[in-house]
Amino acid sequence: MYALTLDDPDAEGLTGDMGDHLPTTTGARRWRERARAGQDEDRAAAMYELASDRLAARGWHGYEISNWARPGHESRHNLAYWERRPYEAVGPGAHAFDGAVRRWNAAGLDAYVAALVPTDGSPPWLPPGGGEPIDARTAEAERLVLRLRLDRGIPRSWADLPPLRSTAPWALEAGLLEVAGDRLHLTTRGRLLSNELFERLI
Repeated sequence: MYALTLDDPDAEGLTGDMGDHLPTTTGARRWRERARAGQDEDRAAAMYELASDRLAARGWHGYEISNWARPGHESRHNLAYWERRPYEAVGPGAHAFDGAVRRWNAAGLDAYVAALVPTDGSPPWLPPGGGEPIDARTAEAERLVLRLRLDRGIPRSWADLPPLRSTAPWALEAGLLEVAGDRLHLTTRGRLLSNELFERLI
């Protein structure tokens, strides 16, 4: 369950020969401009809370900020991302992660196919794209942010880790985090305002 964010892939540098997004069409740009005027954060928050309550009443739990399931039916695919497990990029615009490097395939289909099935008989090669190494500090911040997205949260002892040490007291006082036994996890308010917390951790 996502609140639509009308970002601009062109302005963010995600398009182009090596980008993982296709350029935004003129029609899509016009639609975004019209839709942007109707966005309302308060209404989106109210809808999220209502949906969360209704799903919970029917036995679905929000195991991740944007994902609900009946117990035992959580998406193993999605959990691989939140738990920072390795995954491979298959297809144009796809991303891969091996624990140390994040990489992506460019979004263009023609270049992707040309790399895998060269017409000149040469051996296939990796499709065009890009990558970035993940340093230890970034990896630690990602681990905190991604685990906090899950309903099980993080061990309470992680509050002593450098990225969270100075932020946890503020988040607890602001009602974004709560303690449950030996775990820290986001409250419903924390889910709605999670970016406020995550920006402080990164």
